[in-house]
Amino acid sequence: MSQPLDSVRQFLRHTLAAVAYRAAKPLRDAPESFATFQSCETARIPVKILAHIGDLFDWALSIAQGKQSWRDSEPLPWSAEVERFYVTIRKFDDYLASNQPLHGTPEKLFQGPIADALSHIGQLAMLRRLSSAPIKGENYYQAEMVSGRLGPDQPIARREFD
Repeated sequence: MSQPLDSVRQFLRHTLAAVAYRAAKPLRDAPESFATFQSCETARIPVKILAHIGDLFDWALSIAQGKQSWRDSEPLPWSAEVERFYVTIRKFDDYLASNQPLHGTPEKLFQGPIADALSHIGQLAMLRRLSSAPIKGENYYQAEMVSGRLGPDQPIARREFD
């Protein structure tokens, strides 16, 4: 019989559900041109931001497994990079859901890769607006976020606003 997950791991899993839910908004129905939208000369384009987010979750998993490693991935085409995002967050969540030991503290996992990913998802949302393909704001407190639901098939927003 497997042991129940401790509350800290459950909380980390819920944060990943929040990341996936929030990311689904700027990723869903993005126009083809969005991947390479350049807001200014020095800003990263969305596909590079998304590749970085995938790298963050690969890094998080490597930390959790006690084999910390970082790599800067070359961005894939947009649809492949979107798929990679969901795959990398799923792998990290699967590890958190397991009984495998958690190397690295939960606090460091949150303050590093998870919080950084949330920041970059906010960038993607803002870039959607700047690229003339805005998404609506939402009351995320009322959103239906469920641990383990990490794919693009997130529920419809309960309360959106302009």
